[in-house]
Amino acid sequence: MSFSKLRRKMVDEQIKRRGVNDERVMNVMSEIPREFFVPDSLKTLSYDDSPVPIGGGQTISQPYIVAKMTELLDVQKNHIVLEIGTGSGYQAAILAKLSLRVFSIERITELRKSAETTLKKLKIENAFIINGDGTIGLSQYAPFDRIIVTAAGPNIPKNLLDQLKDNGIIVMPVGNTQQQVLIKAVKKDGKFEIEEHDWCRFVPLIGKYGFSDIGV
Repeated sequence: MSFSKLRRKMVDEQIKRRGVNDERVMNVMSEIPREFFVPDSLKTLSYDDSPVPIGGGQTISQPYIVAKMTELLDVQKNHIVLEIGTGSGYQAAILAKLSLRVFSIERITELRKSAETTLKKLKIENAFIINGDGTIGLSQYAPFDRIIVTAAGPNIPKNLLDQLKDNGIIVMPVGNTQQQVLIKAVKKDGKFEIEEHDWCRFVPLIGKYGFSDIGV
């Protein structure tokens, strides 16, 4: 089966059937070639219903989780988005198609370089990848309309909450290193309305305001 057919099958069976209803999200995920973001040796796994290793102890998230987090984020065309944890760049590519601009922070240099190369191949020019500690955020470009964290922390770092616009949304998996729940937090008048969604399991958020790099 061709990658394009696998992509359509992924959207129909893994995403739409599980209750993701945002047509914009499904259209973008039908368009972006996920296989570009997977190591050559694992390309046959690109559209499997599971995360795929990408090196550095990191993964490209399960397609459903990518779709669910993107739907919860409710990105609009005029939004500036901050992503914590670039990884392969797949989530950044999706966000770039839905928003005005994406800033994405990746702590592993090799992954940043690979993501930049892939985004360039796909001619995505409104996503900017930065090396650094994502838990600190990116105050020089704040405030952001939306923030997404693609690694799990014990809580949402205050730095990120402070860098979110009023009426902004942040989506992040929160919990211990074994199991987390997807949290959607909406900022209103400096306070946060919290929603809990799917149980999930992400790699740990490493940094000053996340888990330590040793013994996670």
